[in-house]
Amino acid sequence: MTNFQLSVLCLVITLGLYFANKRLYRRFRKLPLMPLVFTPVLLVLLLVFGHISYQNYLGETHWLLWLLGPATIAFAVPVYDNLAIIKRHWMSLSAGVITATLVAVTSSVWLARLFTLPETIQRSLAVRSVTTPFALAAAKPLGGQPDLVALFVVVTGVFGMAIGDILFLRLSIREGMAKGAGFGAASHGAGTARSYELGQQEGVVASLVMMLSGVAMVLTAPLVGWLLF
Repeated sequence: MTNFQLSVLCLVITLGLYFANKRLYRRFRKLPLMPLVFTPVLLVLLLVFGHISYQNYLGETHWLLWLLGPATIAFAVPVYDNLAIIKRHWMSLSAGVITATLVAVTSSVWLARLFTLPETIQRSLAVRSVTTPFALAAAKPLGGQPDLVALFVVVTGVFGMAIGDILFLRLSIREGMAKGAGFGAASHGAGTARSYELGQQEGVVASLVMMLSGVAMVLTAPLVGWLLF
């Protein structure tokens, strides 16, 4: 089998596993069975036990990564449909986005330095709290490694989505907008998907905060690199 045929096969398997996992999750609503959790685990096992290199896997599946851009922009549609909510709370949302971006970047870099991680990892971790298309764009002026950036973004999103409800319960946060803003700022795409499961308003706020946080990160990336590195 040629490398091209193997890459195409990996693309087909990835799509097949994802859609099968979605059907499984609709039937058994358990966190470990969520497509963003269970499908990557299965794919890693496939690569390891199938002795498939990451380069061969990424060959044709890079189109899925490319689709993240249009998918992220598509979140703007429900935002546009709910402009009244945004206009009513623009000040608190803006303050939340700025605060979330500052905390995410500084805490990531500080913890990485505390554990004396290599500088490449520090630069890649700095953008972990924004969705992948924005994170990859912001990582360029910072000198982050694209593969590490994508990995950290996915792990951050899945982890934040998994523990978000528990944190809101512990902190007695019941307001829907607050939950949406928290998920969008900390867990980007995965958190936004979870927010839409909670309600339309939560999903709209999460979509807006996710996009604004991404734009803010891209615009301030050169300044972040100058200040922190």
